Amino acid sequence: MTSVLLIEDDHRLAGMIMPYLAQHEFNVMHSASAPDAQLRLRQCEFDVVLLDLMLGDADGLALCRQIRSQCHNEPAIIMVTGRGDPADRIIGLEVGADDYLPKPYEPRELLARMRAVLRRIKPGRLLNAEHVIRSGALEIDTAARSVLLHQQPCALTSLQFDLLVALARHAGRVLNREQIWQSVRGESYDSFDRAIDVHIGRIRQLIEDDPRTPKRIITVRGVGYVFSAMPHA
Repeated sequence: MTSVLLIEDDHRLAGMIMPYLAQHEFNVMHSASAPDAQLRLRQCEFDVVLLDLMLGDADGLALCRQIRSQCHNEPAIIMVTGRGDPADRIIGLEVGADDYLPKPYEPRELLARMRAVLRRIKPGRLLNAEHVIRSGALEIDTAARSVLLHQQPCALTSLQFDLLVALARHAGRVLNREQIWQSVRGESYDSFDRAIDVHIGRIRQLIEDDPRTPKRIITVRGVGYVFSAMPHA
């Protein structure tokens, strides 16, 4: 999974960005201060660093220079700031940033920029991230068509695997039975047919720690199902 360090002292913004990136298969750690970020960078290697230039306790440009000079794995650095001065962008790129994103921004634009940077400088990391979906101890490999829970294989049928992937690829979004069936089979779904419900029940037996209280595939009464966007242990 692609690892990300989000250095951002706006806790509200961090609280929005982290689950969004998590549902797109990025493992995000958050630092709200420069000392905490420096500690995490010494302890872990990251593929991407999202760096707010306007930290309350540090000069973001100086921190960018430090990351670039001290991190031997050379993470991609995307600077984020509310300042609109073009000079900041130029200096940021000169001291080692790979991209620059002004606030406010759409999470989708951040995701697109992260993927573009990874394609350019760490193509292998993005390739792996695109075909492996994780939710805590659950790992879905769409290329190998395999599912692991706590590193143990789950024996899903082909249809059950497709149903699980359809839900997991839309993590956090409620899908009705028609949408699920269209995604899997490309055809209309008989509203009186309970086949999806039966298969979901069998999938839960294999991927939920406690199928009686599911935390990965959640029923939304009167609508359909949602795959939780938040990872579980």
